[in-house]
Amino acid sequence: MTDNLRVADSTGNWVDGLAPAFTRPYLRLARLDRPIGSWLLLMPCWWSVGLAGMRMGHFPNAWHIVLFFIGSFAMRGAGCTWNDIVDRDLDGLVERTRSRPIPSKQVTATQAAIFMAAQALVGLLVLIQFNTFTIITGIASLGVVAVYPFLKRFTYWPQIGLGLAFSWGALMGWPAAFGELGWPAYLLYAGSISWVIGYDTIYAHQDRDDDSLIGIKSTALLFGERTPTMLTWLYGIAVVLIGAAGLAAGGGFIFVVGLIAFAAHLGWQVLRIDINDPAYCLVLFKSNRDAGLILFGAMLLEATV
Repeated sequence: MTDNLRVADSTGNWVDGLAPAFTRPYLRLARLDRPIGSWLLLMPCWWSVGLAGMRMGHFPNAWHIVLFFIGSFAMRGAGCTWNDIVDRDLDGLVERTRSRPIPSKQVTATQAAIFMAAQALVGLLVLIQFNTFTIITGIASLGVVAVYPFLKRFTYWPQIGLGLAFSWGALMGWPAAFGELGWPAYLLYAGSISWVIGYDTIYAHQDRDDDSLIGIKSTALLFGERTPTMLTWLYGIAVVLIGAAGLAAGGGFIFVVGLIAFAAHLGWQVLRIDINDPAYCLVLFKSNRDAGLILFGAMLLEATV
């Protein structure tokens, strides 16, 4: 195993500069050099916790907030490792991904699989801290996660698969508090799916040219120049559904103000996007963490004030 390559779109981070050399390929498999995906996976979990707090009328369970943080980073790492194992041949054909640990031969597929299992074990240890209903709900997500990497070979809508997987946390925080699902959680899940499809379309514009050459499909290729219009619809649906979830959970003025700020952030992305500027597409994609934190902060304030 060598460390003579850095991942093309992730240089100058703490993994490249501070982590021991032998750990770097594994940290890159877990995307700890690019934690934005873990944050985006976390947001629906925290939103669901926030919904529960608004329904209860007090600050939600702080331990649940911590558990979802740990679990999101562990399971996003496991999911990305699985994705890299499945896509190892395709990644070698794309400029942005050919320096990933497996195609660049920093680790073998077998080593990656062992590491994936270790991360999944951490996720399991987190999951079993919750009640039985939440544990079962969490396990049910694995089917969606397993299928997702294959979708881009067959459909221009693989972002729906990512939305189903990355939004699953919306179905976790509510039952962690109440032991069952309710309409606010379902509405939140649907709204989050629309949000994920939107931001991952922005992300996919980075690879649009390479994807077209090797036959990989995405909403970026499907939408093309219509991307700003489609983002308006996707983000608009997300705001409406997430707003309905919050109001159904008892959200009031503070939640609505946070929702408006969240919507304004998404609108800013639509206005600023340039699908021919991959670097700025990445900036806009990453900014969705801030949008998510704005909404979560409003939920916490609504629950406690």
